[in-house]
This record gives sequence, structure tokens and C-alpha cells, in this order.
Amino acid sequence: MLLSPPAWLPFQFALHLLSDFVFFCFFPSSSSPSRVLQRKHWFVLTQDALEYYSSDEKNAKRLGMLVLTSLCTVIWPDKQTYKETGYWNVTVYGRKLCYRLSTKHFNEAIHWACAIQKVIESKAPVETPTQLLIRDIEENKFNPEAVESIYKHNSILKYTQSPLYAPLLPFQYGSVDKGYSTLRDEAVKIFNSIQQLETARDAVPLIQGVLQTCQDLQPLRDEVYCQLIKQTSGVSSPETEAHLRYWQLLTCMSCTFLPGLPVLKYLRFHLKRIQSKHPDTEADNYAAFIAEALEKTRGRELVPSWEEIHILMNRQEMVCTVHCPGQEVSQVPISSHTTAEEVVKKMVQHLGLQHSPNTFALYEQNCHREWLVASSSIVADVLTKFEKEGPYSRGPLWKEENLPEGQPSLRQSTNQAFRGHLPTSEEDLQYLSALRLQSLNGDFNLHAPVPPLEELFPGHLIEVRALASARMLLTKPSNCSSRFHAGFLSGALHNGLWGQMAAHKQKAEEDLRLRSRMKEEGLSVMAAIVERWKLLQGLSREDAITTYLSNVKQWSGFGSTLYDIDFYVVNVPTLWEKRKGSSACLNKHEVNYTKACGHPGQVKPISKNDEGGGQNTE
Repeated sequence: MLLSPPAWLPFQFALHLLSDFVFFCFFPSSSSPSRVLQRKHWFVLTQDALEYYSSDEKNAKRLGMLVLTSLCTVIWPDKQTYKETGYWNVTVYGRKLCYRLSTKHFNEAIHWACAIQKVIESKAPVETPTQLLIRDIEENKFNPEAVESIYKHNSILKYTQSPLYAPLLPFQYGSVDKGYSTLRDEAVKIFNSIQQLETARDAVPLIQGVLQTCQDLQPLRDEVYCQLIKQTSGVSSPETEAHLRYWQLLTCMSCTFLPGLPVLKYLRFHLKRIQSKHPDTEADNYAAFIAEALEKTRGRELVPSWEEIHILMNRQEMVCTVHCPGQEVSQVPISSHTTAEEVVKKMVQHLGLQHSPNTFALYEQNCHREWLVASSSIVADVLTKFEKEGPYSRGPLWKEENLPEGQPSLRQSTNQAFRGHLPTSEEDLQYLSALRLQSLNGDFNLHAPVPPLEELFPGHLIEVRALASARMLLTKPSNCSSRFHAGFLSGALHNGLWGQMAAHKQKAEEDLRLRSRMKEEGLSVMAAIVERWKLLQGLSREDAITTYLSNVKQWSGFGSTLYDIDFYVVNVPTLWEKRKGSSACLNKHEVNYTKACGHPGQVKPISKNDEGGGQNTE
């Protein structure tokens, strides 16, 4: 075992079965890490500490010890460290010390880790003075005199300008991930940041930083709540701007995280106490706002944006802009707790669609794609995501004018195009593909990333061209076709094993030729698309999107949803079912006219026993 620092030096230990756990270490020389300095130390694991001695004699000198409490942690051996160092490591974290035990034997490492962990779990939970006082307040909450006496004689519960040297709540010893130090150190640092709110010119960055730390380190949330309760208690002049900053941070915390149950009870008692001691004040207003927010708050995916923090500091509601099909734009008031489902209900009522059989949902959209917002998602998280992505990501798509019903986004239109659901010529499809490349990458560049061809152009058209080309090759006369004449053995050869092998070989050759032709046709189509892309030099990405959508809108079925229809009778062409809000139509593939049309309510499904299958319109 080696005390830290230095923690990187390797050592070994061997277990001796004595009255206690005893092992000795080989420490490397600090002057020459490659040379091992053999200094024996006997380690003993007792019920209270991990100790090491100079020898195994009864009166040997104790060289050091690590006191074990319920806050100590044991890091078990991991395979990655073994691959890097050749040792199985067991790390024990104490309040100020860190012991690292290393061995080349996995079973020994597990044995020591289990033994130390068992001692730690046998210890009573450590409670801080703040926890004990919170319990006393909870027990005497109906006795105002006792509560006031507790606050009067315990300055740790009241506002202070002095720094904090230890956290108010207990934390496990040891480091954490995500680039932070230990939880104890982070708790002390965060109190220093909170105190800076009093003098900060702009409190928003500090508030967002505290919230982000609590988002990354969940155990710190209760600690920050306790620190803010402390800083808003026992203040002589709570109406000053400096002290209201603590209430503003507490407001943001209450709209982002819920504390644990003991701290939540303490917080609610604190809010009622402030409202009774300082009625009709800003502190009273903040306390009422926080108490209401705690009833609605649940976990947030992201910490509030700068705009949301500004709004929460003033105890106001946010406004969410919702763009509907056409030119309808609605401003919906929301809070930090409003879900997408609640916004949809408000929009349905606003548009008078309460009795509509359709299902409505919210979509978030930028200039590259749009996707569904889950009904349980908090809308404020979506707005925060927009702030992080920047203004360009929102794009101009929702600003287009004269949008038809069911206006699909660029993503939906391109999906229809390369799936072959757009009845137009190959030249037009190549032009649309070039416009999409212009919207994604701007002007032509040899180093620009280009999507695969199957995401730009309908794959079935390439296959049709390849099949037609392959048939032309098969119809050409062969020089060796008349070389052999039919004889009395020809039928036997073809019907026997030789014929089966020849047919299988011929089919494999045809498949190989088809794949080769498809590859050649794909390269030809891609070259044509790139040539058209070069002709769009100087066209902005926004104009490319606008041109793309204006070309797609020329089809009468634009804005409808297409479904492939399968028929199980001969001599029936492949059809599409085209559904819009006002009608359901049948269209022949790649033909821009309607074969049959009717109201959606008149469309009746045909059972599998009826002729024709699919759907019928009256």
C-alpha cells in the first residue's frame, strides 16, 4: 500500500493469515522508480481503521492509519487499470488520506476490498450539525419559541459573510468524474460562488453555473438548497437587491430540481416562516412563487437558458411561439413545468379543434430536420436546446409563405423524393438532388461531405435502368449459341445435376452483371447530380431550400401522406393511396392524376375475402 501522493508508484502485497489482516509491501525507490526498494510494512485491518506497522512484532511501531467511517469509499479493482499497470488496485478513500493497494492476484484484491467494505458498512451513518438541527426543527415545528431558540443559538443556520470550510451535509469521500474534484470540495466552492451573487453585476452566468454543477453532481442539490436556506435566514434587511439574489437563485433551483424529502420539508417550513415574518415583501412574493413551483417541478433534462433565468428572476411566465400549418402563429404562455401535451391542448382549444378526430403533436425543427416532441417533454428544455444550438439552427423553413395543408419539412419532402413517392421525371429528380446538396453544403467543393446516393435519388429507378441495360446485353446474338446442336443427351444433361449446376452458375453470373450495372448506373446518376450541383454556384442555402420546396409544391398531392397499396389480382397497376385532411385518393405510380377520390369518412376497408384487396372509395 502507498499513501497518496505519490499515487502512481507500483507496489505489491502478500496476505498473511494472522489475528488480523496483515500484509507487507514492496515500495519502489523514489529516486529510481524502476528499482524496487524492499521495505516491509505489516498492514492490519481492525474494526475501526486500516493501520500499517514497521514489523510483525507485538510492540512494532505503527507508521500510519486510516480511520474508517461510513463516509469512506472503496474503489474495487478494474480490468482497465490491470491492463495498463499489471496490478489489481483497491483504493480506499478517507477524509484526508487515500490508500491504494495493488496486487497481481485478483482474488487477493477482491478479498481485501470485501473486508474493508464490510467494516465501512458496519459504521453508524455520520450526521453533520446541520442535519441534527434540521431534525430538531422538524420535531419542534409547532413550537415557535423552541424554533426561534434553535435559530438564535446556532449561527450555522443563519446568513453569514464568512466562507464555508466544510459542507453542511455529509458526502462520501473520494473523487468524482466529469472533471470535478471531491463532492466536499465542490460544496465549499459552490458556497463561495453563491456569496458572489451579492456583488455580481450580472447574476445570470453565476446562477446558470450553479445549476449546471447541480445537474452534473446530483448529490450537491440538497447541499445547495441548505446553503440558500441558510443565506435567506436571519437577514436584517431582506429587501436589498444583494439579498434578493439568493431568493432568485432559490427560485431557479425550485423550478429545476426537487430536493430530497428531509430537505424538502425543511424548505417548506422555511418558506412559511419567511412569509409570516416578512409579509407583503419581495421575500414573501418569492417564497409564495417557490412554494407553488415545488408542487409542479420534476426532473429537467437541461438547466434553464439565460432567457428563462431572467424570466424566473422576475417571477414571470415564458412565451412559446408555435407555428401551425399555413400562416397561423400562436404565442402560448408556458412555465418551467409546462409539457408538450399541455401546449398541444392549449393550441387545440385556440384553433377550435376540440372535436376533431385527428391527433395533434408538437415538432421541433431546425434548418436540417424536424422531429417529434414527446408529450411528456418539458417545453422549456426544447427552448434551452435552441439557445445552445444557436440562431442559425432554427432556419427559415417555418417562415415560408402560402404553405398548403400538412406542409412537410424539407426532410419529409426529400424522403418522398428518394423513395420514389414524387411523380416526376428523372431530370427533375436529379435537379432536386442537386438543390439538396446545395442546401446542405453550399457551393460545390471536392471536400464537401456528400450523402449516399440512396438518400438523394430513388433507388428503384437505378435498378430499372440497370435491368433494362442488362436485358439489352442478353438479347445480343452470341457467337457460341449455335456451336452445339441438340442431341439425344441434351435433355438428360439439362434435367440432371449438370443442368442444375449450369443454371445456378448462370443465375449467379446474371446477379453479378446486374450488380455491376447498378453500380455503373449509380455512378452515372451521381455524376449527373454533381454536374447540376455545379450549376447552382452562388445560390444560398436558404434559397436552395425555397427553390426545392417550390418545385415540390407543383405536384397536386403535395402535403398529403402516401401509402403503398398491394393488389393480389392480375392486370392491376401499382397504386398509391393519397390522404389529406379533405380527401383520400388513389394515384397510379409516377402519374400526376387521380384515379379515384372520396372523403376519408367514405373510405371503407375491404376484407381479405373481397376481390382486389387494398382500399375502396365510394
